[in-house]
Amino acid sequence: MTVFFPLDTAKSRLQVDEKRKSNSTPVILAEIAKEEGFLSLYRGWFPVISSLCCSNFVYFYTFNSLKKLVASGPGQSRPGKDLLIGIVSGVVNVILTTPMWVVNTRLKMQGVKFRNEDLHQTHYRGIFDAFSQIIANEGVGTLWNGTLPSLVLVLNPAVQFMIYEAMKRKAGRGGRKISSAKIFLIGAIAKAIATTATYPLQTVQAILRFGQYKSDAEGGGVMGSLSNILFLLMDRIKKHGALGLYKGLEAKLLQTVLTAALMFVVYEKIAAVTFRIMGMNKKLKH
Repeated sequence: MTVFFPLDTAKSRLQVDEKRKSNSTPVILAEIAKEEGFLSLYRGWFPVISSLCCSNFVYFYTFNSLKKLVASGPGQSRPGKDLLIGIVSGVVNVILTTPMWVVNTRLKMQGVKFRNEDLHQTHYRGIFDAFSQIIANEGVGTLWNGTLPSLVLVLNPAVQFMIYEAMKRKAGRGGRKISSAKIFLIGAIAKAIATTATYPLQTVQAILRFGQYKSDAEGGGVMGSLSNILFLLMDRIKKHGALGLYKGLEAKLLQTVLTAALMFVVYEKIAAVTFRIMGMNKKLKH
């Protein structure tokens, strides 16, 4: 995540600041580094890493707990079951971790030289100060800005895991061992498909989480209602065409596909070692 973090920075700038020209990812990164300094590419790194750790823990813990529960019941594991488990895990994740993502989105945008004059700056001294100021000035409900698109976006990891599990079962058919290279490829393909399908909603999600607009139409305190989501989608299409919904997709794909693929490799290795250790402990007890 640290290596690929500048790609996330480029993606966020293009999503939130609609007046920033959608150049190629290297050009965007060069512009940011020139205008704000090289370290600005890593602005908000710690809040994002903290949120990511919590989010992945909640999601994977819920997913694997439900998967184990389903596996103990009758019938074999199917893509449909994986999809349902992924959706439930995503809903739990959204409800518990959305406040952290709202805070880190705002911290990432502090000190940014916006092209859009309707955006205004926030002044937080850190994660806890951001929580405090948001609750005091905007109300506790603001911490769940963008919840509705986030709930819809549970389809992203749900579809990702459904494709991943289906491809993994096919690759391992007949007891064949799946190499790390194959796991990397499977993870990359699954994430690329899921990300492209849901990216317009991710753009709306980022706008609602940031919420720092001078105009009432996109103002702070927006709770992510269906009307606001539709307004933001249609407004972006009206101003920039359908491709405007995909500003920053190049950087997003580069960052998430590479990160997710590596994550899957590490996940499989850690899981294998953990279960092996647990098996050894059980043998020692007997």
